Amino acid sequence: MSVRIQAWGIIAGVLADTDPSGAAVRQRLSTSLDENPGVPERALLEYLLETRRSDANTAETLESARQMRLTPAIPPKVAEQIDAIRSMSRISALLQSNMLMTAFQPIYGLEDKSVLGVEALSRFVSDDGAAAELWFAEAAAVGLGANLEFSALGSAAAAAKALPGNMFVSLNISPDSCLDPRLPELFEHIELPIDRVVLELTDTVKDEEYPQFISAINPLRDKGLRIAVDDTHSGAGALSRMVHLRPDFLKLGRNVIGDVDKDGIQRALAACLVDFAEQIGTTLVAEGIETVGELQVLTELGISAGQGYLLGRPSVRPKDWASWNTRLDVDGLKRQLVGREQSGGPSGTNEQH
Repeated sequence: MSVRIQAWGIIAGVLADTDPSGAAVRQRLSTSLDENPGVPERALLEYLLETRRSDANTAETLESARQMRLTPAIPPKVAEQIDAIRSMSRISALLQSNMLMTAFQPIYGLEDKSVLGVEALSRFVSDDGAAAELWFAEAAAVGLGANLEFSALGSAAAAAKALPGNMFVSLNISPDSCLDPRLPELFEHIELPIDRVVLELTDTVKDEEYPQFISAINPLRDKGLRIAVDDTHSGAGALSRMVHLRPDFLKLGRNVIGDVDKDGIQRALAACLVDFAEQIGTTLVAEGIETVGELQVLTELGISAGQGYLLGRPSVRPKDWASWNTRLDVDGLKRQLVGREQSGGPSGTNEQH
């Protein structure tokens, strides 16, 4: 849905409100529309700016009204709509200015300690330093989630040109965006070959959308696209769907691999998942590896691949990406960790986005 269509929808909602306390608000919006014929989004922005100035001038009065349990000047419905247009303007500005970068984090093959691929992680150039998940959540709340996702996918595909050509690129995407007709079109316009792309699902496929999801994604998989899911989507229903989906990669988080070198139950669970993955033909990727002990046990159990701060942090620097073509020095990691412990430095935690 375009920003203009959404702007008209919000305008209609504000003007249709019959609450007498919102009459002044509706009049301001009507005036803004008259001054900006045919450009509803500009009218909304000017109305919003005027509302913000008015809010600043009456902040003390509104606070007193709240304390006295009086109704504020702006009705709750209108306040929600104002918040929505603020989010729409923020996300639209982000998309238009392309304030979006891509960081890559290496994914190592645990047997030969060489990089198999990378996971693309969005980084936003914003004044408030909002984390990536907050940007995507805000965009989804105002109907621009898919727009932001496809912008991130395009940015990651463009950045991937600087990666060694033997590496796959894992791109995060929601199941809803997999149903978007822009997905197959994306692969017609990017230079990244589809057989180097792994789509990593950021959420569970809804039961009612599962057949539609399979129908949409299978033609792309026939062309070489691969799929990754993670173990957070647990439960018998999720496991059953996983068998039918046959993802190319199953990612195991800290809830499975954390302290696997010290906890017998964790080790047994990881071993069971190795057997399960072999049965359905899926490659296991351990996420969030933090210690050499975890790395060694996961390798012994037969986990195929891993990523985490121990192996390599996300980076936006092509110089770092080029260095990932060398084999991982496990002995060197041990020496670094010993030095870190002796100096009292932090070992670091793993990012989620």
